[in-house]
Amino acid sequence: MTGTVPDILSLLREGESPFALIAREGSPLVEVLTGDVVDVDLLADIPLTAPDGTRQEVLALVPYRQVRERGFSAHDDGAPLRCLIVRDRASLSVDDALALLPRDSVALRDAGFDISDDVYAGIVETVIADEIGRGEGANFVIRRDFTAEVDADPRTAALTWFRALLAHERGAYWTFALVTPGHVAVGASPEAHVSARGGVVTMNPISGTFRHPAGGATAETLTEFLSSTKETEELFMVVDEELKMMSAVCTDGGRITGPHLKEMSRLTHTEYMLRGRSRLDPRDILRETMFAPTVTGSPMQNACTVIQRHEQSPRGYYSGVAALFTPAADGDEGGASHDLDAPILIRTAYLVDGTLRVPVGATLVRHSDPYGEVGETHGKAAGVLGAIGAVPRDPSTELRAGPSTELRAGSSAEPRAGAAADPSADPDAPAEPRALADDPQIAELLASRNARLAAFWLNPQDADGDGPFAGHSALVVDAEDRFTTMLAHQLRHLGLDARIVPWNEVTDAEIDEAELIVSGPGPGDPRDPASERMRRMRAVVARRLNSGRPLLAVCLSHQILADRLGIALASLDRPHQGLQKSVDIFGTEASIGFYNTFTARVTPGTTRVGVADVAADPVSGDVYALRGPSFSSVQGHLESILSRDGMVTLESLIEQALAPVSA
Repeated sequence: MTGTVPDILSLLREGESPFALIAREGSPLVEVLTGDVVDVDLLADIPLTAPDGTRQEVLALVPYRQVRERGFSAHDDGAPLRCLIVRDRASLSVDDALALLPRDSVALRDAGFDISDDVYAGIVETVIADEIGRGEGANFVIRRDFTAEVDADPRTAALTWFRALLAHERGAYWTFALVTPGHVAVGASPEAHVSARGGVVTMNPISGTFRHPAGGATAETLTEFLSSTKETEELFMVVDEELKMMSAVCTDGGRITGPHLKEMSRLTHTEYMLRGRSRLDPRDILRETMFAPTVTGSPMQNACTVIQRHEQSPRGYYSGVAALFTPAADGDEGGASHDLDAPILIRTAYLVDGTLRVPVGATLVRHSDPYGEVGETHGKAAGVLGAIGAVPRDPSTELRAGPSTELRAGSSAEPRAGAAADPSADPDAPAEPRALADDPQIAELLASRNARLAAFWLNPQDADGDGPFAGHSALVVDAEDRFTTMLAHQLRHLGLDARIVPWNEVTDAEIDEAELIVSGPGPGDPRDPASERMRRMRAVVARRLNSGRPLLAVCLSHQILADRLGIALASLDRPHQGLQKSVDIFGTEASIGFYNTFTARVTPGTTRVGVADVAADPVSGDVYALRGPSFSSVQGHLESILSRDGMVTLESLIEQALAPVSA
């Protein structure tokens, strides 16, 4: 792409070719991409090589419906997996973009949410009671859409909104506009879903939402947010969910760093960074990480089912990703042909056939207040609408120019994407706000969160096969909760050769032949007679128990084992979803993370039932663990980041299961 900056911008405004504008965090430039558009069916079809075999750059707009590639449920609205094959690229400074892009506001009419506050609050109540309350998962994200009619030319609207986001939004990982035939997407996404570069995969779970009060956030107002149990648990649960994905694509499972503070114009979030090594094709990495739990829920597969049950319309591109595949430099040590950079498609406005749509969602957990979640959707929509000028802006949130800063604990503010040093670039906006993460009290509150987490995931670790169970093997049966990927990684760290098989694919022969069966966790009521999955998991546990060969049962499978041994099952009065408890496991105090709605329960004080030793709560009788000849089980998730004593407890239970049975 050649010509002066005004020529390039004029071509974008008046031409007909598809284009993308991207301002990435930390860069003083706006990237301008033009090329050809093709729609493909599958991620594997994204054309990373040209017909002549040369590698090519591709920007793919991946819709939520693509999650069906993983076998998950989704409303099918036909949104295409759209690829911009980059034929030409240029760049311009953020200052030039701010000076030359159109700035007149785009008028909206007939604006409002597609469903009312009361209806949305009712959906929230139903999901908490009927889904979380009956054990279908730990958290779910339910969205609604702000819509309006727009009469402006779509290309002009896209350029205008992009400029407004550059000028007035801050904290964005990508600020972007993508204009393709019949479709416009403009956004300021705060969250990098997944990136892969040089063999290093990075994920960036963000959760917890603090809506800034009038006049902006202060250390005092932020302290209450950071001290909130609900917000803290929400972040821990999404970190657990993304570690499941990292453990599936990375040989070293993934290491946690953080937490960090991330401020945007109207909202503040907390985040962690997860990093690990992988040699997978970047399209495979993207497939295995569809999609972020921060915009779907946990466990992922069941979250998709819950979304389909309760959302009133298809998602389109909301919660999908914009995935930029760039040919890797020759000699890339990771071995992949392309680098991947894929932000989540949130805080994004879509314009199709004259209708503007801004989808927003709230993360629902057991502590959620329905009208508090209504307010969260208002805050998120206002962040986008205020930035593009559709609703009044709070002057205290405006910038000098360009997207601004990501604020990390203990860091000072660093300009991102060209935040101008000269206020003349945007004379009406005030100076940059102070970095709240530099406040000692805020930094201490952030750092204190890690005291609750498992050191295993905070420290470098690799499955080198030299652990205490080297030479042994395990077959992990997945009951639709990918906690099994984290569990398998820990098993490998302990020396076992571990393999995962889904519940509906494992054969009786595999169950009989495996040295150790690890019957895994999953959502739902273990007593449900109508569930094919429950029937199969009961058969797995029964067959293995009857054989007398080593068995370790986790969470759901622990409940099934208890039932098989004659121990009663009951629903908890309040679900334990993302709950950390200190419990007695056969005489050893252990800090363990729980994700359960149902429990095995004995009379308080019971320590043995038949052939099984019982570790139970002395007051409630809730059974935390079982052990007997060639078997052991645990209700909690030893693989969770919440299980500080997870590895030592897991090693003890495996040792029990593998121990020879005395005659």
